[in-house]
Amino acid sequence: MNFVEELKWRGMIQDMTPGTEEQLQKETTTAYLGIDPTADSLHIGHLVGVMMLRHFQRSGHKPIALIGGATGMIGDPSGKSQERVLIDEPKLRHNQECIKKQLEKFLDFNSDAPNAAELVNNYDWMKEFSFLDFIRNVGKMITVNYMMSKDSVKRRISGENGADGMSFTEFTYQLLQGYDFVYLNENKNCKLQLGGADQWGNITTGTEMIRKKSGGEAFALTCPLITKADGKKFGKTESGNVWLDKKYTSPYKFLQFWLNVSDEDAEKYIKIFTSLTKEEIEGLVNEQKEAPHLRPLQKRLAKEITIMVHSQEDYDAAIEASNILFGNATSDSLKNLDEETFLSVFEGVPQFEVSKAEIESGAKLTDLLTATAKVFPSKGEFRKMVQGGGLSINKTKVVDAEACASLDMLLNNKYILVQKGKKNYFLLLVK
Repeated sequence: MNFVEELKWRGMIQDMTPGTEEQLQKETTTAYLGIDPTADSLHIGHLVGVMMLRHFQRSGHKPIALIGGATGMIGDPSGKSQERVLIDEPKLRHNQECIKKQLEKFLDFNSDAPNAAELVNNYDWMKEFSFLDFIRNVGKMITVNYMMSKDSVKRRISGENGADGMSFTEFTYQLLQGYDFVYLNENKNCKLQLGGADQWGNITTGTEMIRKKSGGEAFALTCPLITKADGKKFGKTESGNVWLDKKYTSPYKFLQFWLNVSDEDAEKYIKIFTSLTKEEIEGLVNEQKEAPHLRPLQKRLAKEITIMVHSQEDYDAAIEASNILFGNATSDSLKNLDEETFLSVFEGVPQFEVSKAEIESGAKLTDLLTATAKVFPSKGEFRKMVQGGGLSINKTKVVDAEACASLDMLLNNKYILVQKGKKNYFLLLVK
């Protein structure tokens, strides 16, 4: 598999230094990609870079994932108008361990193969530097003129887009990142750095530093920054980032994000975020054209990436949860949902608080759903809905207008799901 050709048809190449493809064809090459450990989970914005590493390893080359423990303490100014809040070492180490677990789902770290992936942390070699050592040995590798010419620096210093200048700390960022490349080049024979298009300036600083210091060969390759068809930033929802860790974004919500992308985006994303072949993707694109209402692209994209990030079991559970709202789910399906997924499925559904004592005493549903919880405006409306077969409790039809509530109705010991007609849901929170 030719790495560059693979990335080209997937739409994953923005810029590449001359000679990169020739280097990869000449020999097994080591490349690295940096990840700032600013949280204890990656989000889907990181996945483009991670998939680049995955394709790199599948092409027979050796990937290195670099956790930016040192650079993470400073914060990359690229694309930022405000300086970041700094992170301490214990937090960085915790974040590193969590990120490694996630990366293991994409990369082979544990085999005996010569191209097994490695994880490194630049804090491990940067922490020994004194300030004097740094400015003497690293600062001399590159001129201020060269650093000032980078777009990310120019924009901040000129005050473009509301930027408020740049501290010396942030100005040194590209020196630090550049030195990472120098260090890995000297110690791991690393000749290629991968990254997003916004990293081009930092990456080429590294290639220049290697050339100046040792005259060695070094290459750069970046992928485009992913946007949505409407031009908005990829990977954000109204509630924030879409995370890979299920404690921040449940597998159900994760699946829904991919299922709900537009047709145009689905065709683009399935190339970037899956390992499906060109032929498989072309087949799905044709299916989409013939029957767009069936959304085969979105379904396959959501399936592949949810299984890759989470598991087959999580995917199956998320599909079952989806069927509760959009399919013919049973009360058993409902009972099998954990609380987090249950609340994800019914997010935004009107809620009413009812007392446990009222449920224990066997209150009539007609009283409960008209007086305590205003699901119906009147008892007459309630009875009419029951007679028409339109009322369900926990996905079970209510056939008796005089039926009473009971504790065995409780889901996760505190919820009762009321369904009025086909699409109107209400949640009773029992306290």
